[in-house]
Amino acid sequence: MAGGFVNTAGQGKNYGGHTTLYVILASVMAAFGGLMFGYDIGISGGVTSMDMFLKKFFPKVYRNKENESSNYCVYDNQGLQAFTSSLYLAGMMASFAASYTTKNWGRQPSILLGGSVFLTGAILNAAAVNLTMLIIGRILLGVGIGFACQAVPLYLSEIAPSHLRGALNIMFQLVITFGILCANLINYGTGKLEPWGWRVSLGLAAVPGIIVTVGSLFLPETPNSLIERGKLDKGRATLIRIRGTNNVDEEFNDMVEASRLANEVKHPWRNLMQSRYRPQLIVGTMIPFLNQMTGINAIMFYAPVLFKTIGFGDDASLYSAVIVGGVNVLSTLVAIAVVDKWGRKILVYQAGFQMFISQILVGVILQYYLGDHGNLSKGMGWFVVALVCVFVSAFAWSWGPILWLIPSEIFPLEVRSAGQSLAIATNLLFTFAIGQALLTMLCVFKFGLFYFFAGWVLFMTVFVGFLMPETKGVPIEEIAPLFRNHWLWKRLIPPREEDYYEQELEMKKMHIEDPK
Repeated sequence: MAGGFVNTAGQGKNYGGHTTLYVILASVMAAFGGLMFGYDIGISGGVTSMDMFLKKFFPKVYRNKENESSNYCVYDNQGLQAFTSSLYLAGMMASFAASYTTKNWGRQPSILLGGSVFLTGAILNAAAVNLTMLIIGRILLGVGIGFACQAVPLYLSEIAPSHLRGALNIMFQLVITFGILCANLINYGTGKLEPWGWRVSLGLAAVPGIIVTVGSLFLPETPNSLIERGKLDKGRATLIRIRGTNNVDEEFNDMVEASRLANEVKHPWRNLMQSRYRPQLIVGTMIPFLNQMTGINAIMFYAPVLFKTIGFGDDASLYSAVIVGGVNVLSTLVAIAVVDKWGRKILVYQAGFQMFISQILVGVILQYYLGDHGNLSKGMGWFVVALVCVFVSAFAWSWGPILWLIPSEIFPLEVRSAGQSLAIATNLLFTFAIGQALLTMLCVFKFGLFYFFAGWVLFMTVFVGFLMPETKGVPIEEIAPLFRNHWLWKRLIPPREEDYYEQELEMKKMHIEDPK
C-alpha cells in the first residue's frame, strides 16, 4: 500500500512511508491481547448458566431454578454476580499499575506481564475446588486483562500510520469479539460434559494466555515509547522498519519533540488534572462509562441467562448466545472497513438509532408477552434473539471499537499513559458495577431494564455529536489542537505561552500601524 500518510481531515502532515507487512503483523499479534478479554466475557455467562457449576459453587441459585422463581429473579445472587464482576474490579486496580510499567518499561513488557498473569489465573480457575480458589483465579485473570487493555490500544495507536490507525486499533475489538464467539462455542459443547464441563470452559482460558505471553516476546517496541525512554537511535531504527522508508525525519522529529515535552512532565497523573487536559479527560472517561451504559454487558455477560429468562432451554440458550457472538464478530469487520473512511462519529449516529429502537422493542415484548412465570412463544422468543442481534451488530461497529480507539489517541504523549489508564480503569469500574448489579437490576426493573439502557443510548449519541471531535486521519501527535479549536472545549483550555507571545506581537503590530 504505497503513498505517504496523508491526513484526510486536513489537520496533519504528509509523513513519508507506506504500510508495511511488518507493522501489520505486529498489530495483529498485539491485538491478540483482546482474546483474553473476549474469552472471559463469553465464558462467564455460559458457565454461570450450567447446572453442574451452580450445584458446586452456588447451590442456592440452583434451588431457585428448581423452585421456578420469577423469570427475572432466578439468578439474582450477589455471590454469583461477584464471580463475574470480581475480575473487572481487579482489572481496574491493575490498570493503574500498568500505567507505570507502560510508561517506564514500555508497551511490550506490559503486554507480556498481562499474558503471564492471565495464564496463571486460568490454571487456578480450572483447578478450583471451592469458591475462594475460584475468586482468586478470577482476580488474577482481571490483573492480566487490566495490563492488556491498558497497553495494547496504546501500542496499536502508536505503531499504526495515521490513515490506518482506526482500522488497526479496532483489531483489538475484533479479537475481543472473536474470543467471545469462541467461548460461546466452547460453552455449547462443554455444557454436555457432566459434571466437569465447566472446568474445561474455564481452563481453556489458558490458550489465550499462552498466545499473548509467547507472542509478545516477538513484538517490537513502539518508536514513541523508545524515544520517550531516551533510546533515540533504536526508536529511529524501529520507525524506519515499520514505515518501510528512510524518509522518516519529519515524523521522527515530531516524536522527539513530543517526547521532550512529555519528559518535562514529572507527575503525569497530577498534570492530567490540569485544565489544559480537561477536554481529553472528560471525553476519555465518558466514552468508557457510556460504553457500559449501552447495556451491552447485559447481553455479553449473561446471554445464556437472559435467553433462559425468556423461556429457552439449556441448549437453545447457549445456541442463541453463539448466534449473537457470530453477529458480533462480523459486525466488527464492518467497523474495520469503514472507520477510517467515514470517521468515528457517523458510525455512532447510525448505531445509536439502531440500538435505541431494538432495546425499546425488546422491552415492549417482555412487558406485554412475558409474565413473571410464563414463557414467550417460540416465534416471539426468536424475534427477541433477532432484536438482540440487531443491537449487538450496531454496538460492534460503533461503541465497541471507539471504547479502545478514542482514549488511546486523544491524550498528548506527556499524559497518554496516565490518561489511557484512567480510561481503562473507568471502563473496568463500570464493567464491575454492571456485572455486580445486573441480575439484581433485572429482578427489580424487569422489562424496564431495557428502557433504562435505551435512555442512556439516546444521551450518549447526543454527547458524541456535540462534544467529541472527529479524529479520522489526524496524526496522533496533532489531535490535541482539535480540542483547542472545538467550539466548547476551547473555552476551558487556558491559552498556551506561545499564544500569549503571538497576541503580544499582534498588539505591537497594530500599534505600529496605528500609533493612536
